[in-house]
Amino acid sequence: MRELIRQKIVDSLASPVPAFTRRDVRLPGVPGKTTAVIGMRRTGKTTFLWQVLGDRLKQGTAREGLLYFNFEDERLAGMNASDLQIIVEEYYRLHPEWRDKRKTVFFLDEIQAVPGWEPFVRRLLDTEKIEIFISGSSARLLSREVATSMRGRAMEALVHPFSFREYLRHRGKEPKASSDQMTKADRSALEKDLLEYFASGGFPEAQNAAVRDRYELLRGYVDTALFRDVVERHSVTHVAALRWMVRHLLGNAGGSFSVNKFYNDTRSQGLAVAKDTLHDYLSYLEDAFLIRMVSIASKSERRRMVNPRKIYPIDPGLIPIYDRTGNADSGHMLETCVMLELERRGADIAYIRTQSGYEIDFLALFPDGREELIQVCADLDDPVVRDREVRALLDAAGEHPRGGLNIVTLHPESVSGLPERIAFHSAARWLLS
Repeated sequence: MRELIRQKIVDSLASPVPAFTRRDVRLPGVPGKTTAVIGMRRTGKTTFLWQVLGDRLKQGTAREGLLYFNFEDERLAGMNASDLQIIVEEYYRLHPEWRDKRKTVFFLDEIQAVPGWEPFVRRLLDTEKIEIFISGSSARLLSREVATSMRGRAMEALVHPFSFREYLRHRGKEPKASSDQMTKADRSALEKDLLEYFASGGFPEAQNAAVRDRYELLRGYVDTALFRDVVERHSVTHVAALRWMVRHLLGNAGGSFSVNKFYNDTRSQGLAVAKDTLHDYLSYLEDAFLIRMVSIASKSERRRMVNPRKIYPIDPGLIPIYDRTGNADSGHMLETCVMLELERRGADIAYIRTQSGYEIDFLALFPDGREELIQVCADLDDPVVRDREVRALLDAAGEHPRGGLNIVTLHPESVSGLPERIAFHSAARWLLS
C-alpha cells in the first residue's frame, strides 16, 4: 500500500492540468475550513478540482505544492483510515521543504471510499499546514453523521450539471456582448440554443451525443445514483416502490408531490410501503441530488410540511426521458432551468399560494436581502394565460410587498400593454444575467 500510494503521488505531481470547460461554481471563502465539492455523479466534480488546482498554479503556488489524489482506484480496495496517514508521510518525504513552512493544497477525490476518513481530514486541518478539498458523489458527504464528525470544519461547493452559460461555453458559443448589445440574429440564435439545451441538458459527458446514446447514458446515471447512493447506502427493501417514485418525480417536473397521495397510489398497486418510508425515500433522493424540492412559502413549519412540495430533476435533460406523454413540455423544462439557476445564485427558494388561491412559481430570497417573485411561462401569446399570470403576481405582491415582480418567458417581445411594475425577461438572457 505504501509503495502504491507513493507512486500515485509521484504520478499526480507530474501530471499536467487537463483541458476543461471552465465552471462557474462558487467556492466558499472561509479560511481554515475543508471545502467539500459535492453533487450528483457525473456532473464534473473531478474536473472542478482540477480547475481549482489550475487556478492556484496561476496564482503562484508551485506544482509540487498541489496534490491531487483519487481514491477511486481498485488497487486501493481495502484501504482504511489508518492508511490515510501514509499519504501525508510519503508526500513530505518527497517534499520535506514544504512541511510547516509553506501551505500545501490536497485535493482528495472520492475520499468517502475510505471508511473513517473524517477524523483524518479534521486532524490534518489542526496539525498540518495543508488546505484541503474533498469531493464525492455519495450522499455520505451530506449526511448528518459526517456533519457531526467534521464538527463544523467543512463548507460545501455544489457542482450542478452545466448551466445554460456553461453549456454555451462548452460549445464555444458563450456570448461576448451583454444582452442589450446583441443583434436580432444573435438573440434568435440564443433562443434556438436554449431549446437545444432543454433537450440535451447539462451533464458534460452527454454533450454532442446522439439522442439514443444520450438517453441510455442519462438513464445509467440515474440508475447508478439510485442503487449506489440510495438502495445500498440506506438498505432499501422496497426497490419497486422507489423506482416508481423516481419515474414519477423525474417525469413530472415542477409538479406538486404529496406523499399521502403517492402512498394511496402504491396501495392501489399492491405495494405495501409505509408512509414514513416514502418520506424517507424522498429525502434520500434529494440527498443523492437526483431531485430538488421546493416547499410552500410560510413561517409555519407545520404548513410547509403538510403542503405538497414541488419537485424538479437536477437537470432538464432528464425530463424527456421520463416524461410518459412522449411530448415533454418546454414550460416545465424552462421552470426547471429557472429553479436550478436560482439555486446556483444562492437563493432560498419557495413557491407561493396566495389567500385567493393563486400560485407563484418562485419566491427567491437572496443573501443580499433582495426578494423576487418569479412566474415562469414559456408562451404568453394566449391572452387568458397572460392575464392569469399577471393577476397571480399582482395578488401575491399584496402579501409580499418587498418582492420584485418578474415573468420569465421564451418570447417577451410579444408582450405589450401590461403593468409597468412587472418586469418581463427573455428566458435565454435571464439565464445568462
